[in-house]
Amino acid sequence: MRPGAELSNRGSHTEFTDDELRHEQEFIDGLYARVDALRGGTETAVADALAQGSTPMQARLERDVLVAERSGLLAALNAVDGSLCFGRIDLTTGLTHHIGRIGIRADDTEHTPILIDWRAPVARPFYLATGHTPMGLRRRRHITTDGRSVAALHDEILDLGDQQRTGHEDPTGDAVLLAALNSARTGRMSDIVQTIQAEQDRIIRAPHRGVMVVEGGPGTGKTAVALHRAAYLLYEHRELLAKRAVLIVGPNPAFLGYIGEVLPSLGETGVLLATVGELYPGVKATASDAPEAAAVKGRAEMADVLAAVVRDRQALPDPVIAIEHDRDILMLDAGLVRVARDRTREVNLPHNAAREHFEGHILNTLTDMLAERIGTDPFDGTNLLDPSDVTQIRDELAQNREVWAAIDQLWPRITPRRLIADFLAEPDAYVCEADANAIRRTVTRAWTTADVPLLDEAAELLGEDDRLARAAAERERNQQVAYAQGVLDVSYASRTYEFEDKDDEDAEVLSAHDIIDAERMAERHEEDDHRSAAERAAADRTWAFGHIIVDEAQELSPMAWRLLMRRSPTRSMTLVGDPAQTADAAGVGSWSDILHPYVQDRWEHTRLAVNYRTPSEIMDVAAAVPRAENVDFEPPSSVRSTGVRPLVREAADAAELPGAVEKAVAELAPAEGRLAVIAPRDLHVALAARLDGVEAGAEPDLTRAVVLLDPRQSKGLEFDAVLVVEPGRYGTSDLYVALTRATQALGIVHTGVLPQPLAKALSS
Repeated sequence: MRPGAELSNRGSHTEFTDDELRHEQEFIDGLYARVDALRGGTETAVADALAQGSTPMQARLERDVLVAERSGLLAALNAVDGSLCFGRIDLTTGLTHHIGRIGIRADDTEHTPILIDWRAPVARPFYLATGHTPMGLRRRRHITTDGRSVAALHDEILDLGDQQRTGHEDPTGDAVLLAALNSARTGRMSDIVQTIQAEQDRIIRAPHRGVMVVEGGPGTGKTAVALHRAAYLLYEHRELLAKRAVLIVGPNPAFLGYIGEVLPSLGETGVLLATVGELYPGVKATASDAPEAAAVKGRAEMADVLAAVVRDRQALPDPVIAIEHDRDILMLDAGLVRVARDRTREVNLPHNAAREHFEGHILNTLTDMLAERIGTDPFDGTNLLDPSDVTQIRDELAQNREVWAAIDQLWPRITPRRLIADFLAEPDAYVCEADANAIRRTVTRAWTTADVPLLDEAAELLGEDDRLARAAAERERNQQVAYAQGVLDVSYASRTYEFEDKDDEDAEVLSAHDIIDAERMAERHEEDDHRSAAERAAADRTWAFGHIIVDEAQELSPMAWRLLMRRSPTRSMTLVGDPAQTADAAGVGSWSDILHPYVQDRWEHTRLAVNYRTPSEIMDVAAAVPRAENVDFEPPSSVRSTGVRPLVREAADAAELPGAVEKAVAELAPAEGRLAVIAPRDLHVALAARLDGVEAGAEPDLTRAVVLLDPRQSKGLEFDAVLVVEPGRYGTSDLYVALTRATQALGIVHTGVLPQPLAKALSS
């Protein structure tokens, strides 16, 4: 909101002159003509490049770079087509600049800018200039379009001495913001690029370094700010972040679907969106934990527990392991194995990666044992074997299956999934009885979100013994080189046959074998990886992202933070959330508690204090809930007032509840937009049966007119109207979240006594 302005729902229709409208429409027409030309040229360039087929390596590399760049441009042009230009700034110098979602240049020798990218420095006064600090602007114009047609203009005069008027000045400067806030929801978040406020702009354009915490209550736009910050960083640090990718972590799949169109609408497609339950390649969490189990699995102490589990897999014989070799019996006792184990642990490698060292120690131990037994002179005790004899003994032992069976028993290869499944089946030796009872799971049919950080921790502790993979790759490489050599040999033989008996035997005719060897020929036929950085990052657990944005960050467990910090070695992160909305039993809640183990106090904190979404009539009621537990609680300040108090309906009992909900939905449902029914999960089937077109499912379709959610699923979402069912069954944080999802109207349906702070606020 512009400084000093106050919003209401009244607004006013702005009349504009035909000349002004015609001028802007002519500009929009010219702009889209250039966009269409760019799109056509880009499509042709991509098609021509892909049609080149087999080319020399350098040409193929250049082709792939061109295809990647042009495909990215094409995706951006397609994504922003409907609302490309949204503003204009007129400078006191007489210059004007049109502002849009991406930058567009003319097809001339100077590549003259036609449209300025909203992230460019020259566009920043569009968001920050005021009458008190005009930043060199004479006028700021908001351009509202419907497709490729200009629908409305709103001007703000910033040079107070300027007497030129266009006939469509906006006296408050907030008509566009108010229209956006009051518009019907679609079930998908839209960008705020046209209405970014000054406090939001400062966060979006903050320097790309370290950890920034953006705290804000409901409706402050913190999620939108985080997404626009991602778009800004990709613009400002394109070369770096295009290679390393940006990761955006959300609380649930419904939320990711809700925000999924924002970055493409800003011309950015190279971003990975994921929940914590999707950050271990090959695993997607589909099951749910009880709150007690999630809390136990999420504790920081679980890292030490899993380390102990891995150490226990590095076993000692009980009492000995007997190995038969060439009619000899070799005995591995606990003392010998302990020495090998201790020396292996000293190399400080993960379990699977360290196995090679353990194998070597055991083979050396057995070799020394056997060499002493068969090579010692019985008269003087000297060993008669020379080094080659000892080497032969070791090689023979390395072929003995019983030796490898012993090694597998003492230092087994373990996968993260096997380790975690075994631990959850029998956790009693590692955690207390109550915790063991909470997390015990004898059969793992599906993974939970809280399991994924455990799998990631296990992968760190276990590492990977990649010797077999490297050997396989080497074999395949050798086969490719051998095949290439065969092709060259055939080429050479063909040339010999072609020129024998010819008069000019000394003629210089170049063949394939003259200009390339088998190694280079094999390289040219290696398969190219055309995946984007985001796609490659999704498949690589060890990927280091250029920047990570975490929404609802207060909900993540300490173990989840360990996972994320591994993916951000530079600690370049934007964390978004509100401790007052912490509902997960495993959530950390405190920013200091989250960050101190990783960056101590080297992080920046900023707070958004203006609530753009929730009308004051709803916010006053919602704020009473957390204030009952914390008298110092200060909610964000609402900038809108609808004059409509929350609707409250009481059902006689549980049997009457679905009918009461059905009636309340009919009362609240907006003519356009979306309504959410937020209810405890166990009521969903009964409620869905009474509501037309409503489904009870784990991943709701947010584009439906009416959607059924539980409180956790509603986090981060917004709807035109919200009906909260049985608020007395929610915890404080869940209830606060549910009450603050509406942009226009709130309803409450209950059977018993309302929570005391809620009842008091509704009656006042």
